[in-house]
Amino acid sequence: MDSNDSKPQPAKPAATREDRLKAALKANMAKRKAQARARAAGADKQKKD
Repeated sequence: MDSNDSKPQPAKPAATREDRLKAALKANMAKRKAQARARAAGADKQKKD
């Protein structure tokens, strides 16, 4: 038995990179949307005052 053969190899390195990029993009977009909502809420509050 060879110890190198017992480790599972990743199926597609490009696919895992793509998955990480998708997750990062999704998180970034959610953060930006939350910031935009906060800015809009702040602007509405100032207009009412």
